[in-house]
Amino acid sequence: MLFDLEVSTDDDGVVVCTIVGELDVATAPKLRQELVRLASAQGPAPRVVIDLAGVDFLDSTGLGVLLGGLKRVRSHGGQLALARAEPQVLKVFEVTRVIEILPVHDELDAALAAVRG
Repeated sequence: MLFDLEVSTDDDGVVVCTIVGELDVATAPKLRQELVRLASAQGPAPRVVIDLAGVDFLDSTGLGVLLGGLKRVRSHGGQLALARAEPQVLKVFEVTRVIEILPVHDELDAALAAVRG
């Protein structure tokens, strides 16, 4: 099971979580823990982008963590966006209609612009 989570902050204070590997029942708790930390640590309006370019598998647990992260960030007055999902991951968002709640941007710059307002 391959999973890596890298967190960086750009000059405007937007946090980018870059994920590589599978986002599933075994790895999703790591992302959940990071999203909880980011939502509470970033101040009154956290801005988070999750870069999915390296995610090759997403199950319902991973999907739930992303939705929970969205809810948590929004409850703090912030914004969360997804970027660069692989076709098989994008299909999961489309089939479950999550894409209607949490759009996936084709480019990282577009997701960054979305959370900046």
